[in-house]
Amino acid sequence: MARRKKKIRFRDLPKPIKIRKIITWIFTAIAIGCLGYFAFYVKQAGDTQENYEHLADLKGTDYTKNRDKTVVVHLTHDAEAPDILDEYRTLYNNNKSLVGWVRIDDTLIDYPVMQSPNNDYYLNHNFNQEKDNNGSIFIDSACSIWPRSQNIIMYGHNMKSGKMFGDLKKFKQEDFAKEHPYIFFDTLYEKGKYQVMYVFGDNVYDEVEVAFKYYQFIDANSAEEWESAMNDMAAKSLYDTGVTAEYGDDIITLSTCDYEKDAERFVVVARKVK
Repeated sequence: MARRKKKIRFRDLPKPIKIRKIITWIFTAIAIGCLGYFAFYVKQAGDTQENYEHLADLKGTDYTKNRDKTVVVHLTHDAEAPDILDEYRTLYNNNKSLVGWVRIDDTLIDYPVMQSPNNDYYLNHNFNQEKDNNGSIFIDSACSIWPRSQNIIMYGHNMKSGKMFGDLKKFKQEDFAKEHPYIFFDTLYEKGKYQVMYVFGDNVYDEVEVAFKYYQFIDANSAEEWESAMNDMAAKSLYDTGVTAEYGDDIITLSTCDYEKDAERFVVVARKVK
């Protein structure tokens, strides 16, 4: 009769084998955790994209989902503002944080643009005001769509999936900018077509540090201040687009994180086409 093999308990194993087994267990647990997070990330990214595609379909309809839901009202809407464009009435009724819509051809950038009283809320909330790591595209709380700020600054996450402002990095290539010179940004009150001027990387500076801070440039108090800002951004730009803006022009600034170089932010600035 064959002898039954005695089961060796973990505590009886030699110390080197114990260590190897413990390391194997740890890495297995980490791998399972990473796979679980990746699956969650892929699902959330897919759900987010599907949700925004649905929102795009709602433009120009009269479907209202959140009529009775408490919403964060954007800061710039008042009784004296023009009528909201028919295209955006439905979306605005669903969430009064809406200030417009941004789109760039041949990218995934085709999203509603939001605003809240601070610059934190839409970092991790979607249009439906649900928690979402993708966040939303939103304008700086100091900007105004009516009366319109000279510069409207938009923020969005640089998602590896290309969602939000993940595809903004395509403008690092001059050829892409030449083939896609326009950014389309509508506010609630007017449609807009903007031509790309400057593309650059930059940092977030200490409050006391003396430097041009693009994220604080919203309204110039004079032609000289405007010209100084344009010169600063032109000097930082990765390439010369040949496009400039004069005092009194409307511009937009799109900003996201930069994971590829030393700069903390990647920025695209565009001038409204008259």
